[in-house]
Amino acid sequence: MELEPICQGAKAASRTLATLGANEKNQALIAVADALIAASADIIAANEKDLENGRNNHMPEGLLDRLMLNEARIAQIAEGLQQVAALDDPIGEVLSMKKRPNGLMIGKKRVPLGVVGMIYEARPNVTVDAFGLCFKTGNAVILKGGSDAIYSNIAIVSVIQKTLEQLGIPKEAASLIEDTSRDTATAFMKMNQYVDVLIPRGGAGLIRAVVNQATIPVIETGTGNCHIFVDESADFDMAVNIILNAKTQRIGVCNACESLVIHEKIVDAFMPKLTEALQKKNVEVHADERSFAAAEADAALNKELIKPAVEEDWGREYLDYTISAKTVTSVDEAIAHINRYNTGHSEAIITENYTNAQKFLDEVDAACVYVNASTRFSDGFEFGFGAEIGISTQKLHARGPMGLEALTSTKYIIYGNGQVRP
Repeated sequence: MELEPICQGAKAASRTLATLGANEKNQALIAVADALIAASADIIAANEKDLENGRNNHMPEGLLDRLMLNEARIAQIAEGLQQVAALDDPIGEVLSMKKRPNGLMIGKKRVPLGVVGMIYEARPNVTVDAFGLCFKTGNAVILKGGSDAIYSNIAIVSVIQKTLEQLGIPKEAASLIEDTSRDTATAFMKMNQYVDVLIPRGGAGLIRAVVNQATIPVIETGTGNCHIFVDESADFDMAVNIILNAKTQRIGVCNACESLVIHEKIVDAFMPKLTEALQKKNVEVHADERSFAAAEADAALNKELIKPAVEEDWGREYLDYTISAKTVTSVDEAIAHINRYNTGHSEAIITENYTNAQKFLDEVDAACVYVNASTRFSDGFEFGFGAEIGISTQKLHARGPMGLEALTSTKYIIYGNGQVRP
């Protein structure tokens, strides 16, 4: 299909979607969830083609994991749609209403954005999450996934469109651009006469390209160089458990921990304990001089998994079984280091010191800041949004996991009884 007809169809569909009631939208979301589960075998078969291509192209393990679908993951994706259906519909909510001295009643209410464009990489779950959140908020969505997940995306969007058609809803509520070429992606970024907002979701290169080239307003979702600071008062067992979860539960996601910051007063005692736990998961540590020496002091450790850090390690999103470790003298130095090298995504402190915890919350510049918890919770599903369309690391319009409210705009509504301006 040519690009412009896809965008025209989405624009026309957005007018209809904006008029749908909450019950109509909720019933459609539940129907799509059921249809996805019923079509699991077909979706998994299509996904296997993508996985085979990924393995042939030597795709890293973390990215293969992000690409992979199975019955459990499809069930979780469908559950996300069901949760979105159960949430309150923000569209039409009146946020304020005030009476002016001249008798005019001026209010503000939530409305859809219109047409949302998504450009993303090897994450087929994003296809469903984006549809669900956009549909619930009365927006049409145009999906431009990467070539790595093209067969999965075609299968998923086919299920969505067939279900919508059966319900008498325009199938263009969710459209897929099947041409995965870079030229088509660039042309899509210029379709501002049809598309109201563009959301890139993927690696740093993709996000930078969209921000630099698009003529459509962009909500920037960032990469995740997420830090965990282990303060001098930290409980060691808690810290190890949190770091293992944040680093190794899923290595290829943007909320995985990539960088450690450790207080110098505990580095000698903590580093060997942590490194021993990380090595059981085959995690390689790139450590600064002080933390390297602390780890090397444990003769039982595998020295091949401990390497001296270089400057590039501090700002790197590995998406692999690798983590950096930096020693600091104070919470102030930790905050300064994190604010210099982070990507504005998710940062955590492990501490028993209330003052340091509050200081960290107040001064770290990121969308999500944690005390004594894993950065892996930066997720729309975990935040109770049902799903997310991305994690915004910018400061205008939306920040952090983006649920329903982030996909709305507002307009002023004014009631009068004959007023004219003098």
